[in-house]
Amino acid sequence: MNRVLIIACGALAREIRALSRDLPHIDLHCLPATLHNTPDRIPAAVRAAIQAARPRYQRIFVGYADCGTGGELDRVLGDEAASRLPGPHCYAFFSGTYAFLAAGDRDMRSFFLTDFLARQFQALVMEPLGLDRHPELRDAYFGQYETLVYLAQTDDEALNRAAIQAADTLRLRFERRHVGYGDLAAAIAALDPTSPG
Repeated sequence: MNRVLIIACGALAREIRALSRDLPHIDLHCLPATLHNTPDRIPAAVRAAIQAARPRYQRIFVGYADCGTGGELDRVLGDEAASRLPGPHCYAFFSGTYAFLAAGDRDMRSFFLTDFLARQFQALVMEPLGLDRHPELRDAYFGQYETLVYLAQTDDEALNRAAIQAADTLRLRFERRHVGYGDLAAAIAALDPTSPG
């Protein structure tokens, strides 16, 4: 059986491992989640990973959405004959891209967390933005937001508490939506050569 490589954002590692547990032909290589702080670097990092893996893998799937690359990631994938997850970012594919885009104006002033971001809120939000040292910057970064929406992949009470604490820290209303794996589940299932269609 031909092996498939998923080159993914490190923020999706747990979810992809859970979804591919019964797909032994899939290998996973994760790039640092901190690339999201500099999305202009994502396309080059993905290209380098694809080129390094190409001698060993005929099929490579990229576990990123556009993620703020402004279409540059799609240009790389066109050059490298690889495909990616649907949608503009992980909030969309976890919600279901159609449902996320349909929400439009209703979610315009929402800040989103996934399980990963709830788990890593301090390290990926508070510290990089300097809010741990300068809480007065809260309004500069989050003054236009009204709600923190936690898009939960799992039912984990510790993550739920962490997301509530994040909302309190940012002084935002809290809303939890259990979305599961959304479009990510279908994308990973499609990598199973035994699946219909």
